[in-house]
Amino acid sequence: MSFPLLTATAALPAVGAVATAAVPAARRTAAKWLALLFSLATLALAAVILVRFDPDGARYQLTESHAWIPDFGVRYELGVDGIAVALVALTALLIPFIILAGWHDADPLETGSRRWRPTQGFFALILAVEAMVVISFEATDVFVFYIFFEAMLIPMYFLIGGFGDRAHQHGEEVASTQRSYAAVKFLLYNLVGGLIMLAAVIGLYVVSGSFSLTEIAEARANGSLHMATSTERWLFLGFFFAFAVKAPLWPLHTWLPNAMGEATAPVAVLITAVVDKVGTFAMLRFCLQLFPEASKWATPVILVLALISIIYGALLAVGQRDIKRLVAYASISHFGFIIMGIFAMTSQGQSGATLYMVNHGISTAALMLVAGFLISRRGSRLIADYGGVQKVAPVLAGTFLIGGLATLSLPGLAPFVSEFLVLVGTFTRYPAIGIIATFGIVLAALYTLVLYQRTMTGPVKPEVSAMPDLRARELVVVAPLIVLLIFLGAYPKPVTDIVNPAVKQTMSDVHKKDPKPQVEAVK
Repeated sequence: MSFPLLTATAALPAVGAVATAAVPAARRTAAKWLALLFSLATLALAAVILVRFDPDGARYQLTESHAWIPDFGVRYELGVDGIAVALVALTALLIPFIILAGWHDADPLETGSRRWRPTQGFFALILAVEAMVVISFEATDVFVFYIFFEAMLIPMYFLIGGFGDRAHQHGEEVASTQRSYAAVKFLLYNLVGGLIMLAAVIGLYVVSGSFSLTEIAEARANGSLHMATSTERWLFLGFFFAFAVKAPLWPLHTWLPNAMGEATAPVAVLITAVVDKVGTFAMLRFCLQLFPEASKWATPVILVLALISIIYGALLAVGQRDIKRLVAYASISHFGFIIMGIFAMTSQGQSGATLYMVNHGISTAALMLVAGFLISRRGSRLIADYGGVQKVAPVLAGTFLIGGLATLSLPGLAPFVSEFLVLVGTFTRYPAIGIIATFGIVLAALYTLVLYQRTMTGPVKPEVSAMPDLRARELVVVAPLIVLLIFLGAYPKPVTDIVNPAVKQTMSDVHKKDPKPQVEAVK
């Protein structure tokens, strides 16, 4: 029996969460180092998966299958394709940086306030989220996926509501109320989506007699499973609704600005760079593979919603006064690009969307974590409270600029390639949608450069005159992310080589081929 590598990659952070939570309260530093050690060990296992995965091999590799609840046809089935491998690697890569960035976020206040939960709990919850996200990317049984898709809401709820941002403008009582509101809103939105999906999961089992993704897909391919058109469409909508909430897609997005605004910067990164990717990933793995005809039927409406997300998110980002809420609305715009690429039904669009998930995770982590370091120094999230930071903290300002330029998809940085592929893939099939979506790029340049100008340039405000530059721990967090943004911007081939075969399989699932060029190349 081969080593269960996929299970180990998900189980290791789960064990780390339990071990970290069990550390005595007086040994906070030991708990931090233990959590970091488990996250690095998980990264090592993810690297092994990356090395062992063969892009030209079987669709799902490193598979595991064991009977779990035989009476209900539930099996513990795991397997990864190129898209899942890329996202497991992204998750495992970001968690150590999130832990390092939040090193002091759950420390008790000097005043002895008890409003912060134990430090151990903060890091244990982060590891618990990692475990659930990883197994969600690996699951090829719909029921197993659903369990962890929903279970990750519990630790996220406590991370948002129990460990909120200390840089609040309206005092402790108001801050606590707003954190609770953001956490409850996050939970309710995602629970409603999950309950609707549960009905669709049950309906899928009634129709197919199985929860296995591979069995259902094979049955559909060989003609032994037939779904009525109306049934397939209703089941698709049940799945898609839950994923659109998680993604988030307009108009189901309103929980995200509240959650990111009230959470600490590392937890905000965990939300948008890690957890939300489960929604867009699931659209590719489940919606398109299980319900190909319904996916094509819903494509025009979904593309319009994605386009609204792109423009709406960018417009609201332009008008924000809060740094973290600006990044949140920018992420809504970026998720619009990802969903547009998925449902453009072209290989360029879907490859770009998958690459966008990876690049958005890295760029948002770089920008938000540097923003968190900035906010922790000044004690304010308001843009108006800053000015002239580049003169007193040039390294902080420089890394903030690179993160911002990556967010606006500057050529030479990683997100440019993915955004370009999404736009090209969309334009070849839906030119009007592609043209309008390009305005999102213009708006991204506006909100990013205005943010940098107002916070980093101009006269030095007295409140930031003594602001220290990035410290060694903070540089360890930011520098690798900046290097990755530059490397993948110049050479995205390592990622595209992994995801492209999986994208071709997905295109085959929905029986779509790329449109032929309208103008033949000159020979």
